[in-house]
Amino acid sequence: MHVLLGEKFFCRDTKKVARELLGMVLVRRWRGREITATITEVEAYDGFHDKASHASRGKTARNAPMFGPPGYWYVYFTYGMHWMLNVVTREQGYPAAVLIRGTDVVSGPGRLTKFLHIDKKLNGRPAVPATGLWIESRGEELSRYKIKRTPRIGVAYAGEEWAAKKWRFLIE
Repeated sequence: MHVLLGEKFFCRDTKKVARELLGMVLVRRWRGREITATITEVEAYDGFHDKASHASRGKTARNAPMFGPPGYWYVYFTYGMHWMLNVVTREQGYPAAVLIRGTDVVSGPGRLTKFLHIDKKLNGRPAVPATGLWIESRGEELSRYKIKRTPRIGVAYAGEEWAAKKWRFLIE
């Protein structure tokens, strides 16, 4: 059974959402076909206080989708070559999101967005079929997976305390 993850799923604690996204299926409708990939690696970015979050210095044009409704995409360009895919969590006005880092098909957030043909056109759009990119539960039990927690990748700039937070979740 395929169940679309909606606002209720995403309007919760960011770390809880991040962990529970493992095993869920990203579905991309592209040029008349559907591409699917099971989520295997994510990172949580939670609020103004999180020094690794784009929102830690306040709202900007770039990070505005993080402040938007839960269950919307936050897509940004980094390193001059990669799009990063995040899904917004928590209540509107509170900046939080989960970065989708890897799937069963491709690992690495830049490779993932290339594989799924994701770019800025999805930024600030809802994660629903009408948009062409959404997340489904397909009945997999999270308990069947061994989940590993580690520090997030590439966030040393946030300082020792925030770089050490084990807010990266992956299926072993």
